[in-house]
Amino acid sequence: MRKISYPKVWDLDKIFMGGGKSSQFSDHIKRLEDLVHALEGSVISLITPLSTTEVIKVVHLIENIGNIRLYLSQATSFITCLLAQNPKDQDAANLRGKIAKIESHFEKELSKVKKIFIYTKEDVWESLLETEELKEYRFILYEWRENADKNLSEEALNLISDLMVDGYHAWGQFYNDLVSRINVKILINGKEENLSVGQAINLRSHPNEEVRREAHYALESIWKEKEEVFSKIINHIAGFRIQVNNQRGIKSALEDPLKKNRMQEETLHTMWKVISKYKQPFSNYLKRKAGMIGGSSMKAYNFWATVTTSKQEIKFEEAATFITEHFSKFGTEIEGFVKKAFNEGWIEAEDRPNKSAIPFCAGFPLTGESRVFMTFSGTFTNVLTLVHELGHAFHNHAMKSVNGLNKRYPLSIAETASTFSEMIIFDAAMKKANSKEEKLFILDEKLKRSVMNFMNMHSRFLFEQRFYKERNVGFVSAHRINQLMEEAINEAYAGSLEQPSIYSWVWTPHYYITQSPFYNFPYTFGYLFALGIYAKAKEKGKDFEKDYLALLRDSGSMTVENLVMKHLGEDITTEAFWEKGMALCVQDAEEFIKLTSS
Repeated sequence: MRKISYPKVWDLDKIFMGGGKSSQFSDHIKRLEDLVHALEGSVISLITPLSTTEVIKVVHLIENIGNIRLYLSQATSFITCLLAQNPKDQDAANLRGKIAKIESHFEKELSKVKKIFIYTKEDVWESLLETEELKEYRFILYEWRENADKNLSEEALNLISDLMVDGYHAWGQFYNDLVSRINVKILINGKEENLSVGQAINLRSHPNEEVRREAHYALESIWKEKEEVFSKIINHIAGFRIQVNNQRGIKSALEDPLKKNRMQEETLHTMWKVISKYKQPFSNYLKRKAGMIGGSSMKAYNFWATVTTSKQEIKFEEAATFITEHFSKFGTEIEGFVKKAFNEGWIEAEDRPNKSAIPFCAGFPLTGESRVFMTFSGTFTNVLTLVHELGHAFHNHAMKSVNGLNKRYPLSIAETASTFSEMIIFDAAMKKANSKEEKLFILDEKLKRSVMNFMNMHSRFLFEQRFYKERNVGFVSAHRINQLMEEAINEAYAGSLEQPSIYSWVWTPHYYITQSPFYNFPYTFGYLFALGIYAKAKEKGKDFEKDYLALLRDSGSMTVENLVMKHLGEDITTEAFWEKGMALCVQDAEEFIKLTSS
């Protein structure tokens, strides 16, 4: 049999030849600048308020905005990839600053457009949106008009936009740069290893408990040493966000993230209410697993440990073959997509130092491709990370035919395709298992995901809520942040996690993503939502792929409540919807207890 080999280092030259010194990328930036200048001229030519005779002008304006977003996405994705593979790439860092300024200029012009929409009379506005030319943009235009900053003058909006480049967003970039430059010294099998943060975190699933403990406390020691620096970063990010929200008339820290996720507050609270009701089965799982490892309660550094002697080392080629085989059972399009990703160098998986610690998927909408970044060290957890990011990439693929303005879907839906992809692999691995030990291994990995979504994400949500409440009063000390983190973990885990990392607020990158506050509940939403979708997919087989693609394509042009009602016929403001997905997860926990009872 011919040995199959897949590239482990991605091909970025196919996007723009030459990396940070690419002349192609320079041309791309020039075209982007021209588009933004053209938008500026189009805005000036519009009459305020709008009249029904200006439909064509509005259409051209909207199409130009959509094109700019595509060009911006292409540029920011490329720079993100360059800095992930080499955080010390100064050319890429310089380009990042240049793109940030262009984006700031674009956001100023977009704010002007939204102001024009606000001042347009209701009857004229309705008439414009009823025209054939603007029908496909109705949702996003309504959203712009509804969510526009009515309380801020154009000058104030411009000032905030300027300050964000070297203030707000710069703090988030500084965090990423700082973490990527940290080296962690860990003793493994009597030999001191010098690892990146990403490599050290990967040791959480190492088969040797001593190595897991060593990695855990080595990281904790580093975070303790640097806690003052990180506390300044998170305080400045939150402080800037609070000031801007106050200027915009936003009083609740949740208001903006809910709008960005196109979600009602009732939906969010109902979801957490159901999750809070079903903590006990997962606490039972954690206690049982702790007993199997050798303890009365689950220590944080043992959470990702395996409970059986199932095979640990998985080659990248084996993972690629397994993923492709089982994706193919759900449709020809997803099969062809994943083959292309593996064969054409879309994935950066090499296990080497001096890489970024954070896995991600970057979309390149102009060329219809994506790039997946991770460090693959041969564990089943790595396989799940890989397939998770490939799910994001497939969502990008599904959106190829959607116009630029309607491509943007909320974060809550962004985690749906990635979780759906994980479910395919979990199910396939469970069916392939031919012993009790292997079934326990897979079931344990699946339950880890449930605990992460129902307990870990809940702790992040609780922490962020409480941190913002205190930050609203003033600067929060590192000591107090540690206390808030510990309290949130204890509550979310119902006291079932021992020696938790009180520095979770440091090494969890989501708190530092300046574009996305409260990037925690979208994961949990996506997880439970994906369970419902996956159940329907198993019922219908390959026939479901058409429906799945339609759902993903609609994800950028309606609220999550309407999306679920349209494609699943479910009301997500009711507990009944969430309890269906939760019941499947509780069954996993009960099955684990049953299998380990002897």
